[in-house]
Amino acid sequence: MTKFSFVSALLISSLFLFQFQLQAQDTLRNKKDGNYIFTIKKDIEVNEVQNQSRTGTCWSFSALSFVESELIRTGKGKHKLSEMYIVRKAYEDKAENYVRMHGTANFSQGGAFHDIPYVIKKYGIMPQEAYKGLNYGLENHNHSEMEAALKGFLDAIIANKQKKLTTSWKPAFSAILDAYLGVVPESFEYQGTSYTPTSFAESLEMNMDDYVIITSFTHHPFNESFVLEVPDNWIWAQAYNVPMDKMMSIMKGAINQGYGLGWAADVSEKGFSFKNGLAIVPADESALTVKGKDNKQFNDAGADKEGTQFDSPGKELDITQEMRQEAFDNYLTTDDHGMHLTGIVTDQDGNEYFIVKNSWGTSYNDCDGYFYASMPYVALKTMNFMIHKDALPKTLRKKM
Repeated sequence: MTKFSFVSALLISSLFLFQFQLQAQDTLRNKKDGNYIFTIKKDIEVNEVQNQSRTGTCWSFSALSFVESELIRTGKGKHKLSEMYIVRKAYEDKAENYVRMHGTANFSQGGAFHDIPYVIKKYGIMPQEAYKGLNYGLENHNHSEMEAALKGFLDAIIANKQKKLTTSWKPAFSAILDAYLGVVPESFEYQGTSYTPTSFAESLEMNMDDYVIITSFTHHPFNESFVLEVPDNWIWAQAYNVPMDKMMSIMKGAINQGYGLGWAADVSEKGFSFKNGLAIVPADESALTVKGKDNKQFNDAGADKEGTQFDSPGKELDITQEMRQEAFDNYLTTDDHGMHLTGIVTDQDGNEYFIVKNSWGTSYNDCDGYFYASMPYVALKTMNFMIHKDALPKTLRKKM
């Protein structure tokens, strides 16, 4: 063999190896030894998966994951923002609303994507290193005791036994938050610069008015905004209503343009299995079985689920607008969980799925804390989603 042919062979071999490695990197499975073979179509850069642990604060984790990816997309760099700062400030205003409504409004750990622009515009934001929100002797978040203490305190205030509210209740409520989450510093050092929460938000140069909420239900007119009637929408914020097909087109179009989405959806379906890395709507539900329960960390969405359609792709339901509405009207689709859509993949049969970044840590499934949601599942179980207005079709932007 001549020197030339040897070098040529070496180059060809190297090129083949590179292509093989590239294909291997772009091919994913739903679980170890799973038979869903995914090929990446679009994958958006994001920060690491976080763990909300034993809290109902997925709305803050997922929405801030989305905001962090927006900072990356717009060239502002990687920043890990404080979920607990958002939670803290939301609790303060939620408490005032609860008292004003004599205890008839929702007061819980839950929230909605609207809360993040609301808090950032009103109170600013902090990096996680400046406000971790772990001030109660545990290594991981757990808000059960804190929520009970906060709500018990507020219910006592609302009872109003002295027939007039004192000026002390708000400072006392803040003191409970201080005890559990920590005192909010007036200023902090970050990357060599001193900030307040407001000045830090300004430094990120994000206009929170550029973010809108989209939904799709028939109990309100399409192409108009309405207050989505779910308990966690405590600020009664509005979402823009579009037909289901348009909703799906917007979601896929945004991802393909490089925009992530904050995704609020129901995860109580038999076809949702974080352990199996899938959210699907089988045409034949008998292809799935639920084994036991798991409400220790999340809810029964973490239960062991078995069936042939978690092992390999099968036929899924054809979702209609009427099916979406019926599920919502009958409490079968509720505002269970907030997540972050970060890409699109196709399986070996050509079916598309969204890549979903969750906030349940990285050790609970074989996908490093992600899973794959089929288009039928997203069409049926989406409550709403948060999106940058520039990712919307121009005609829709004009209407809004």
